[in-house]
Amino acid sequence: MTAPKADATGLVRSGYWTALGRCQVLGLAGFLVIGAGLLVGGALLLLPLGLGFRLLPAAARLLRRVSDRYRERAARWSGRPLSPPDPLPHGTSARRRSAAILGDDGFWHDLRWAWLEPWTGGLLAALPLALVEYGVFGALVQPFVWRRLGDGNWYAFVPVTSPATMVTALLLGLALIAAGLALAPVVTSLHARLTRCLLTAPRTTELARRVARLSDTRATALDVHAAELTRIERDLHDGAQARLVALGLTLDEATRLLDTDPRTARTLLLDVRAASERALQDLRDLVHGIHPPILADRGLADAVRSLALDSHLDVEVAPHLPPSRLPAPVEAAAYFAVSELLANAAKHAEATRVDIALAHDGTHLRVSVTDDGRGGADPAAGTGLPGIRRRLDTFDGTLALHSPPGGPTTATLEIPCASSSPKTSSSSATA
Repeated sequence: MTAPKADATGLVRSGYWTALGRCQVLGLAGFLVIGAGLLVGGALLLLPLGLGFRLLPAAARLLRRVSDRYRERAARWSGRPLSPPDPLPHGTSARRRSAAILGDDGFWHDLRWAWLEPWTGGLLAALPLALVEYGVFGALVQPFVWRRLGDGNWYAFVPVTSPATMVTALLLGLALIAAGLALAPVVTSLHARLTRCLLTAPRTTELARRVARLSDTRATALDVHAAELTRIERDLHDGAQARLVALGLTLDEATRLLDTDPRTARTLLLDVRAASERALQDLRDLVHGIHPPILADRGLADAVRSLALDSHLDVEVAPHLPPSRLPAPVEAAAYFAVSELLANAAKHAEATRVDIALAHDGTHLRVSVTDDGRGGADPAAGTGLPGIRRRLDTFDGTLALHSPPGGPTTATLEIPCASSSPKTSSSSATA
């Protein structure tokens, strides 16, 4: 069992009737979109009269709430978060607020979507619903009413005037129901993609955020790099270095006693051997914390399987990775993120089973970790999830968390597989 995929296949697995219900939700929600769009349009038309300046801020806020609901719904149905626009601007007066809203790219982005959504989402959602409803009429209604409707009764292209044509109408109705149910997952998946295209933050906003994010992550990466060097130095000083110093002193003592007290010298040499083994283990543990040997030797899939074997939980790994190796910094980031998520599932979620799916689409590594724990994970609490986000920020990666109370919890990581520069790669590997 693997984590559900965020595509049409995943929607099919979630149930045809569930997808049909989503189409019904889209059809009903379309009326709310139309209302919000008309309210904003009316406020814009009333701007020359002055009344629009008072109506526009409230109308824009309503439109933003509606579009945010669609973003949330598309992210939940597709498993991929949408980048929202910046919050609507504020002002000290209605006129200034309206002027700031009119100059906001996100407002016009939402308004364009509100004008297109009834045609895209509404028509798409209506198609499977119409097929199923018309099919229900043919399969469940025609067999009982065809005699009363007389010779003018037609169902689609079938004149229902006899038992044989009634059976034909019934079979056609069943076929239409099956077609509508089969089409519903495809429609909901296509609508999620269209919503992503229409409601993702404008390109100017994304570029500004990327610049700010890269500045922050560069500073964070440098801090993490310095902290990691300090940790390595401290571990070497307190661990392997201390053992090696003690080992050298013991060797000096054994050398002095070799001629006068061979038995004691032999005991000291045995102690030296044991101390050297412990120092070697300290070095191995230190190297494992920097870059696990199995990750360097066997790749990400086998390294994650190793984590699964070491965990006391029932962990199943489903890797779908290319034969060629991914960039080493990307593999390291994914490995340590999965390790942290497994630890969280064991310590905080009270989970018994974890499913890990690894996939690569040519440009991004996608990792999905699903546990059957109690859910309710808070990204702001603790240091585990924020630490994963900081690690992914270095690669311009994302972490999407879906953890309703009662579970299950699904954490989805997406990491671009092309580093922006050699400096970023080196620092990311260390981080």
